[in-house]
Amino acid sequence: MQTRGSRAQLDKKPQDVASMFDGVAKRYDITNTVLSFGQDRGWRKATREALNLTAGESVLDLAAGTGVSTEELARSGAWCVATDFSKGMLKAGVAREVPMVAGDAMHLPYGDDVFDAATISFGLRNVSDFDAGLREILRVTRPGGRLVVCEFSTPVFAPLRTVYMEYLMKALPAVARAVSSNPDAYVYLAESIRAWPTQKQLAQRLADAGWGDVQWRNLTAGIVALHSAVKAR
Repeated sequence: MQTRGSRAQLDKKPQDVASMFDGVAKRYDITNTVLSFGQDRGWRKATREALNLTAGESVLDLAAGTGVSTEELARSGAWCVATDFSKGMLKAGVAREVPMVAGDAMHLPYGDDVFDAATISFGLRNVSDFDAGLREILRVTRPGGRLVVCEFSTPVFAPLRTVYMEYLMKALPAVARAVSSNPDAYVYLAESIRAWPTQKQLAQRLADAGWGDVQWRNLTAGIVALHSAVKAR
C-alpha cells in the first residue's frame, strides 16, 4: 500500500492503517460525533441492544478505538475488553475504565472459544482481509456466541444514496479539515465506505466465513447497518 502523508489507500496494510489512526486518535471521538451529526451515540446503543448482553458474559469489542464503544457495551453488566491495532487510539482512551488490549483482527491474541459475544463497529472495512478477520472472530467466540457488525452501508432510498455519496466525497473532507488533526484520513474513510459491500453482500460474506443465522437491519435509512450472526453449537 502506498501512503500520502498518513493517508492510507484502499489496498491497505495493517501497519499503515494503524499509523493513520494513531494520527487522528486525539480528536477521533469528537470528529466522529460532528461528522455523524450526533448519530454515533445512537448507533452504539443499538449495537449494545442487538448483542442482548447479560451480566457476567465476556465480550470482545474489536476495532474499539478509544474504548467509547466498550464503555457503552459495559453498561449491560457484561465484562468487555477493548481491542484495537492502533496503540495510539488505545492510549487516547486510557482513562476509560475498561480493559484494553492491542491486537490485529486477523491474529487475535486470544484462545479458541473465549467470548460469549463479539462486535466490531466501523472497523471491518479497515481489516486488510476482512474475510480472514471474520473467521478469526469466529475462532475466539464460543459455540452459540453472537456477533454484531455495525458498519456504514448502502442507503436504501436512491435520492438519499445520491446525497450521501456527495456528502462523503465533498462535504465530509471539508468538515474533517475543520475538526480533525488529519483530514486525509477521512478522505480514505470516505473512499472505503464507497467501496464497501451492500447489506446483502456482507451478509453472504459472513455466511461464507462460517457464521450462521445471519441477519441485518438498517439504521438511519441504511447509512449504517447492523449485521448479526451466531456461531454454530
